[in-house]
Amino acid sequence: MIKKIFIGLASVILIAAIAIYITTRPKLEADGSYSPSKLALMLGTVDVSDFENVTYEKYQGAKKKILVVFTEQKNLKMQNDKLFSTGNHPIEALLPMLHLKNAGFEFEIVTPTGKPVVFEMWAFPKKDENVQALYDELKNSFENPRSLTDFLGSSLTDTASYAAVFVPGGHGAMIGIPEDENVGTVLHWAHQNDLFTISLCHGPGSFLSTTLNGQEFIYKGYKMAVFPDAIDKQTPMIGYLPGDMTSGVSERLKDLGATIVNTESDKTVVADRKLITGASPLASNELGKLAANTLLEALK
Repeated sequence: MIKKIFIGLASVILIAAIAIYITTRPKLEADGSYSPSKLALMLGTVDVSDFENVTYEKYQGAKKKILVVFTEQKNLKMQNDKLFSTGNHPIEALLPMLHLKNAGFEFEIVTPTGKPVVFEMWAFPKKDENVQALYDELKNSFENPRSLTDFLGSSLTDTASYAAVFVPGGHGAMIGIPEDENVGTVLHWAHQNDLFTISLCHGPGSFLSTTLNGQEFIYKGYKMAVFPDAIDKQTPMIGYLPGDMTSGVSERLKDLGATIVNTESDKTVVADRKLITGASPLASNELGKLAANTLLEALK
């Protein structure tokens, strides 16, 4: 009888171990990259976002444009050389843009070289009508964006038309963006011309570009919300990332003099002077509201 009980327990443990292995194993994609596991998708994605359809008094002035700097890169290499299938997180991009659109602002979509915007489509909220509608509206711009190089060559003198620069999150913002001199130039341009800079989650990795070529970090002493490195280090356990990242975001910004206001991947948002940031995908709706209301108030 005791032997049968032990055999039964062993079988249950084995079945549980197999289930855990299957559900926490990152999914191998056709190009050799890995997207999140079934468990990670269950825990970390939603079918409908928490977008609030706020009615704003629409901005009517000349500074209507928001320059949105997207990544065109998909695969982020881990320490173990595995590639994470990433890009820009659709909720982190589209929820803030929905609020800004409702507040009367327009978007100029750019990627570093003009290649199409890459989204983490495995994170797309498939049943969210508002997100889908904005994605469909801007799909042509996502597929045929302006290059950041072209923007720098022709639009830097047009500060009167721009209210802000927005860098959406997603791990794709860590591929090349922090090392891109053009990204650094456009962030310096926004900073020097009193434009707002908006970002969230891993998007603030773009701020590292402002230190290229020996320049001083322009956000030293600023409060900001950023995705915590400590959380990134935990996600391989559930198969979100296929390995440990080669470098983080929050600690590098902290080392440069930023004051990171969050310790969790939560809804934290903060505005400090002309910098507006959010901690994670969960902060997307709050960031959108904060950005819309802050810009409307500042541009009265």
